[in-house]
Amino acid sequence: MSAVSCFLIGLPGSGKSTVGRQLARRLSLPFFDSDHVIEQRLGCSIREFFEREGEERFRELEASVLDELTSGLRCVVSTGGGSVLRPENRERLHQRGSVVYLRSTPEEVFRRLRHDRNRPLLQVADPLQRLKDLYAVRDPLYRETSHFVIETGRPSVAMLVNMIVMQFELGGTGAADATHGINLEP
Repeated sequence: MSAVSCFLIGLPGSGKSTVGRQLARRLSLPFFDSDHVIEQRLGCSIREFFEREGEERFRELEASVLDELTSGLRCVVSTGGGSVLRPENRERLHQRGSVVYLRSTPEEVFRRLRHDRNRPLLQVADPLQRLKDLYAVRDPLYRETSHFVIETGRPSVAMLVNMIVMQFELGGTGAADATHGINLEP
């Protein structure tokens, strides 16, 4: 199967952790959620750290954790939604494994997250507008970083995992330069 690690990127709430856990199980690889690794190291939630130290300090820590997670053994890593903001993260992810962009529209993410109070970037008066703003900035970065783009739309987690595995089988290890899109919308 996949001879390299798989890194999942996308907006907060696009399903990276859920899909990543299932994909790791399917590929018999260890799974890491970069946000959970960061929280374990901090001893507090990302939201608390964000409020106390600010986004810039968080992004420094995130870059360090991603460097560590992507340079080790083969694994599946779900990244934080803003991990692509730093050029060094985009480069490391793209060069060290197969990167899958789980693309969700801001409206889909809003439906999933509208009651979630643990996402610091969404604790604003208009979270849907915030998601649209995040998408406008990050979508081009996700596309630049990824080897494959998978539309999360309506498919089940199992179907998304199947589509990722199929892409690995069709495209080899994901080392291709071109980004391949899969649209699962009816």
